[in-house]
Amino acid sequence: MSTVTLLRRRDEAELRASRLGIIDIGSNSIRLVVYDGPARIPSILFNEKVLAGLGRGLAQTGALDPQAVERALSALSRYRCLADQMRVGRLRTVATAAVRDASNGPQFLDRLRDEGFEVELLSGGDEARMAGHGVLSAIPDANGIVGDLGGGSLELVRVAGGKIHERASFPLGVLRIDSIRRKGQRALERTLAKALDQAGFKGMGKGLPFYMVGGSWRAVARLDMHLTDYPLPIVHHYRMAPDSARRLVRVLAHIDRKRLREVPGLSVPRIPDLANASLLLALLTKQFQSSEMVVSAYGLREGLIHSDLADHIRDQDPLIVATREEGRMMGRFPEHGDLLDRWIAPLFAGESVQDARLRHATCQLADVGWHAHPEFRAERGLDVGLHGNWVGVDARGRAMIGQALYVSFGGSGMIPVIAQLCTPDEIARAERWGLAMRLGQRLSGGVAEPLQGSRLVLRESGLVLHLDRGDLPLYGEAVERRHKALATAFGLRAVMMTD
Repeated sequence: MSTVTLLRRRDEAELRASRLGIIDIGSNSIRLVVYDGPARIPSILFNEKVLAGLGRGLAQTGALDPQAVERALSALSRYRCLADQMRVGRLRTVATAAVRDASNGPQFLDRLRDEGFEVELLSGGDEARMAGHGVLSAIPDANGIVGDLGGGSLELVRVAGGKIHERASFPLGVLRIDSIRRKGQRALERTLAKALDQAGFKGMGKGLPFYMVGGSWRAVARLDMHLTDYPLPIVHHYRMAPDSARRLVRVLAHIDRKRLREVPGLSVPRIPDLANASLLLALLTKQFQSSEMVVSAYGLREGLIHSDLADHIRDQDPLIVATREEGRMMGRFPEHGDLLDRWIAPLFAGESVQDARLRHATCQLADVGWHAHPEFRAERGLDVGLHGNWVGVDARGRAMIGQALYVSFGGSGMIPVIAQLCTPDEIARAERWGLAMRLGQRLSGGVAEPLQGSRLVLRESGLVLHLDRGDLPLYGEAVERRHKALATAFGLRAVMMTD
């Protein structure tokens, strides 16, 4: 057997070992997501959904719609073929409320097994637990109530301290709400209040955030972003004021569908469910007296991954893991970001733990612009910070990372979106991060030794750069200019000393 053949077989084996696919058979949609990359926060290589509508009509008939079943089987056949072509080593298929509750659910599962699918039928408790894990995978410090709204069910989970606490599942999916509302003007409110009371959720999470999971609530958030002229087109970690849902209920009572179809990023098939999803959200946040609503794009599927992780991997910071991986792929030298962060850290000793974490993440990305044309490196850095596929960071954090990278690659001037998301003090802090990184990158050329043989110190006499005597030739004109720019940002003069 040739060496080339052996290498190809080894590469394929490694590829299959790292790639995971999840098929989620929901009440409204059927989705395939393929993941690869670091175990703590793998990247999404592929994501496709089909709105099969298995649960439509379930409240009236008690059964899965026959036409929806055929659409589902067609989608599943495509997904299995794609997963094989993508070298997915493990394909996990799960089914949720509609299949669980339907009278013909067992027959549907039998057909899937005949087709070669190994399907896990999740209980309501399983769904709730995975939704909680999904939020914790992306927002590790989440402290409040997670609500996962699907087509057939609503799951509620209390999360705090990185752990799953009380959880429950209710037959209040967005496809079932119409049948409840037809019973009277306040029928949904009464049904919800009774269900929360019986499940022990009444009064729970008072004054804490409510974390929104599920496509219908993401659509609600998209509409809110549009109506408030929100400047960042990323729904994950989007925050809504406590009264936003009630306001959207009023808006949706009068707005026509043509205007809704013009909302950027709003899935057209979700439009019919917006009113019910908004009303349920308004009633829930009223019951819980929620302090705010926070969108999580991570839910059940990511929860399946997160729940299986070893504790030491689960405890890793997803933002640092993701930015380090991006830096590894796009940068010139491995592990340079951690070293750069340690090198500039003495300048920012008084910062909060949260901002020190953002600075660390920014340093992981210090080299991501070098592939770009020199005239556009600053824009590249800004784009990576603002629009990168990051979790564990809100809009303010994204903006500070983007501003720092913009400055580190030579950008200057006010960026309107940054000014909308950060205070002037936060922008100034991010600019100092960027200038410090810019100095470190120019001094070192991106390699380790010059940073290991030098240090920065803030003193009343100035911002001092200490160099080993043997590294003195590194202090050229370009380094001196960047040293002075950084010192000026601190209101000090630049001082160079040899050790």
